[in-house]
Amino acid sequence: MRKLRSDFIHTGDQGFISNHVIILDDSGTILDLVPFEEGKNSGIEYYPGILVPGFINAHCHLELSHLKGKFDTGTRLIPFLKSVVSQREIEQDIIMQAIADADREMSAEGIVAVGDISNKTDTIQVKQNSRIHYHTFVEAFDFLQDHLAQSFFDGYKKVYDSYEGLSRAMVPHAPYSVSNTLFDLINEVNADDQTVLSIHNQETIDEDLLFLDKSGAFVSFWESFGFKMDAFKPTGKESVYYAMDRMQKDQHTLFIHNTQMKESQIRDVLSWNPNSFFVTCANANLFIENALPDYSQFLNAEASLCIGTDSLSSNWHLSILEEIKTILRYNSFLGLEELLTWATFNGAKALKLNDRLGSITKNKQPGINWIQDIKNVNGKWIPGKDAKVKRVV
Repeated sequence: MRKLRSDFIHTGDQGFISNHVIILDDSGTILDLVPFEEGKNSGIEYYPGILVPGFINAHCHLELSHLKGKFDTGTRLIPFLKSVVSQREIEQDIIMQAIADADREMSAEGIVAVGDISNKTDTIQVKQNSRIHYHTFVEAFDFLQDHLAQSFFDGYKKVYDSYEGLSRAMVPHAPYSVSNTLFDLINEVNADDQTVLSIHNQETIDEDLLFLDKSGAFVSFWESFGFKMDAFKPTGKESVYYAMDRMQKDQHTLFIHNTQMKESQIRDVLSWNPNSFFVTCANANLFIENALPDYSQFLNAEASLCIGTDSLSSNWHLSILEEIKTILRYNSFLGLEELLTWATFNGAKALKLNDRLGSITKNKQPGINWIQDIKNVNGKWIPGKDAKVKRVV
């Protein structure tokens, strides 16, 4: 049995409390959370700062870890995608070592679960042996080519089948890269399985322009790969509506990035599927597009926000705490208390892991993180510049 206390405990679902003790058994299961007066007998471990549940990284591309430091920042999405396509194929042993290193980095950063995108089978071995729980999104795309959908699908179905025994789903990459036919094929895979799905959404203005009037840079982008866009007809609506018309509305669905999303669209998504979650990857958005979502619009719509890191191809770290620091740096109207809920309880709920992760609740095994160097500025708690996280359970 262990007893832990701190200056503050963030429960994940209820926010900050003080003068309490977390009591755990030797397996890390929460036995109780009691007032300090009740638990102050011997053996209490004190961690100055904040104790929080283990972090949930709701969006990552673990298989791209070998691309760390390879790309320039601020290039915008389409040049970035071209760089990834042209440079992701290198020696397999380098790829595998980078994946293992990134998994260890996330564990050291207090991450206990990850929603991970996979286009290949490279991450299977690490996931089978990791301390982290992974839900793998096997991601399919066909460059909006209906006549090629079946052949692309067949390749990704082999990848999907390779992840048997691990938590998985087959998902569309993004509205701008998945045809009607491929959406149908993906839906057939998930038809009988109450799983968790994801889709990249409105990361760049070019995505909406493609669907509004077939303008923007995506037409020439796909044509540069040899894919004709003559058959593509714009819908006259933003890209998220194309996705909603084709995805299953009875599944937990993670919308990723959402940099260009507006409040009316957020509300429409939630009306379509109340089990929709919106994942922000702030450092990646700054790395690629030099832009962040307007978080106030998500709060106005009472949406559930989660936090992801994206990949080391588009980020300097795989650290949820660093994401929190960045969001607070550019959005002082937000507070650490609510962002810790995004990073813990909301992420666990999105990935359907809240029965055991995401909050300091009796009988759960959420992991416990210790955050040091916390400051009160104008009545708000914020992590200091040198704030670090350490997993203590």
